[in-house]
Amino acid sequence: MPHSHACTAPHHHVDDAAAFIAVVQRVCAERGLRLTPIRANVLRLIAEAGKPVKAYELLDWVRAGKGVGADAPPTVYRALDFLMANGFVHKLASVNSFVACHHPSSHQHSVPFLICNSCHNAVELEDSEIVRLLDARARALGFKPQAQTLEVHGLCANCAG
Repeated sequence: MPHSHACTAPHHHVDDAAAFIAVVQRVCAERGLRLTPIRANVLRLIAEAGKPVKAYELLDWVRAGKGVGADAPPTVYRALDFLMANGFVHKLASVNSFVACHHPSSHQHSVPFLICNSCHNAVELEDSEIVRLLDARARALGFKPQAQTLEVHGLCANCAG
């Protein structure tokens, strides 16, 4: 039986961006990581967005003065790389967008997502059993998994209703 978790709520966004950033700052201090102003700004923009955000949207927001940071694409991409590598954001590969992780204090992890084709909302489907089953099936075939990306597209309850 699939396990139910608060992350399966119909909204993936972070409800309190300031508290989210504070958790990430604490985690960075604990892990000896440096959350630079541009990294913190990119993280804040993602947390405040309330929807998956594309890198060029982030770049436009930085350029428009919605926070501190350089306005060069490589700088934003380096910030995104740091945030993904440390489990603070997830990349939705099929829509080339980024969302804040519901568990910023955990390390980088695989999480299936449900993505609405109509409103573009993304739900982090926190279900370790799905991740474990995919890994086990791959290994049973002699495949050595290095990363998982599972994104299910369809219509959310609001758009399907």
